Amino acid sequence: TQIKECTSILIKLAKSTGIPVLIVGHITKDGNIAGPKILEHMVDAVLHFEGDKQHQFRILRSKKNRFGSTNEIGIYQMNEKGLQIVVNPSELFVSKKENSESGSTIAVTLDGDRSIMIEVQALVSSAVYGTPQRISNGFNSKRLNMLLAILEKKAGFKIGVKDVFINITGGIKIEDTAIDLAVLVAILSSNINITINSDTCFCAEVDLSGELRSVSNIDKRISEAERLGYKKIIISNNSKIGYITDSIQTFKLKNLSQVVKEIFKEKD
Repeated sequence: TQIKECTSILIKLAKSTGIPVLIVGHITKDGNIAGPKILEHMVDAVLHFEGDKQHQFRILRSKKNRFGSTNEIGIYQMNEKGLQIVVNPSELFVSKKENSESGSTIAVTLDGDRSIMIEVQALVSSAVYGTPQRISNGFNSKRLNMLLAILEKKAGFKIGVKDVFINITGGIKIEDTAIDLAVLVAILSSNINITINSDTCFCAEVDLSGELRSVSNIDKRISEAERLGYKKIIISNNSKIGYITDSIQTFKLKNLSQVVKEIFKEKD
């Protein structure tokens, strides 16, 4: 009752004076607002300021917006001048290396309405302690296990007896399934110790049959890859492209086997 009454007073103040009012509260471990749900229902917008204390990036998300879209996000960086907006987050999440190394791929992900290029790093090594480890940072560990099973069943690579480590650079967590292909190629690259061309990026979901599935907003993703200077992007053959450009080659492949042949054909 007290929360409802206090919030009503603040809402009347905001509407009568035109002053924006920000109510700062606590959240639970699940990321929900602590306390009665009535507060979330009464306000016009609910904003979450997320981040990992181990990294310098912070993401502002809109969980509820009565007067606009909830797909937009804001990415910020803490430095000596305080909290600064990140204009080109892709350039921060992707390291510019002169010499590429095995186990590293570039994926095009979508967070809200913003396309971001991220670097996926993989390390595959022999299991020392008998039971293979599956450790992922920034990527769902259960989905990693599923992708490893697909890789072994559909592509014929024996990964079951090896340790597999996955890391998404920059400390961000990715829920977008469009990075499935980049994760699998990074694992293959590390397993056979062959580098992937630095001007190639990936954008496709992989289903249980090993087929590549199309992802949403493919035109926006291709445009972001082109803007950052990538020359080749591998997507699903089911993707419908409306964005036409000569600056980046688009390879539409059907399944994981075709991807392996296309990526490693020049490395034999």
